[in-house]
Amino acid sequence: VQLVESGGGLVQPGGSLRLSCAASGFTFSSNHMSWYRQAPGKERELVAAITSTGRTTNYADSVKGRFTISRDNAKNTLYLQMNSLKPEDTAVYYCVRSSSSGTIRFDPWGQGTQVTVSS
Repeated sequence: VQLVESGGGLVQPGGSLRLSCAASGFTFSSNHMSWYRQAPGKERELVAAITSTGRTTNYADSVKGRFTISRDNAKNTLYLQMNSLKPEDTAVYYCVRSSSSGTIRFDPWGQGTQVTVSS
């Protein structure tokens, strides 16, 4: 199993970023997926989850209305579109296979991708 996150960077408050997670080594289209994040000095938290078909999504209250999780099963890729970014969104973001709600994680943490929101 390999999950490679990318797309992070430095962005100003109010800006946007799209994260990608390239998956390999397993049947991507059969797995629910999630994005987690860990901010400095804080515990890792669930950001968003999506079912294997993409029909159902789940978001943390802190990102509802600003972030959108999606997937392209033909490309074995998971996405997180992040709009209206705030300084408190600064964190390392990780993708994992998960339960449909995202509350149960099935993979060890990878390298993640750093998102920094600052002026």
